[in-house]
Amino acid sequence: MELIQNTADLSAYLAADEVIDHHHPVVRETAARLAAGAADSYAYARAAFDFVRDTIPHSQDSGDLRVTWRASDVLTLGTGICYAKAHALAALLRAEDIPTALCYQRLAHDDGNGHAVHGLVAVRFHGAWHRQDPRGNKPGVDARFSLDGERLAWIPDPAAGEVDYPVLYAAPHPVVLDALKAAPDRPYLWKTLPDALDHEWSAGT
Repeated sequence: MELIQNTADLSAYLAADEVIDHHHPVVRETAARLAAGAADSYAYARAAFDFVRDTIPHSQDSGDLRVTWRASDVLTLGTGICYAKAHALAALLRAEDIPTALCYQRLAHDDGNGHAVHGLVAVRFHGAWHRQDPRGNKPGVDARFSLDGERLAWIPDPAAGEVDYPVLYAAPHPVVLDALKAAPDRPYLWKTLPDALDHEWSAGT
């Protein structure tokens, strides 16, 4: 699948905003700590991925009812669903000048009843984009940082109505962000998760 930037301006994938707030002290401090042990930008990106995947539990797995969406809050509170964890990883990577995009999949629910949009990131190295999924591993899920072939949590099955969305967003898709902001807790969010994206949307329009 060809990944498509929703803006040609690569600097947009380094920008800070209210969600990917990589100028926030907690993001900067976390990035500095991870960078101190990394030999180069590739090692840093892997360390940041492992940190978000492994040390910030996915709130469904942990049973945490809180909803986070801002990167600094995800890092401070140590919880979030896939979107939130993607925002945190994007902030940590952008804090060290690594272009990072947000991207999405449409996946079937575990019980086969309906679909939900799943969030992940893509990093730019070697002049190309590489998708990474920091959702957090569990039985049946073994996502890993990789620049040599994708090691994602899930591979969509078109026969089940699942989709890999090819668009790389510089900012969270508004449908995703609206659902996060409107949810008072995770059970409510689970009922209001978007089941598809209007992938024609682009930042700034």
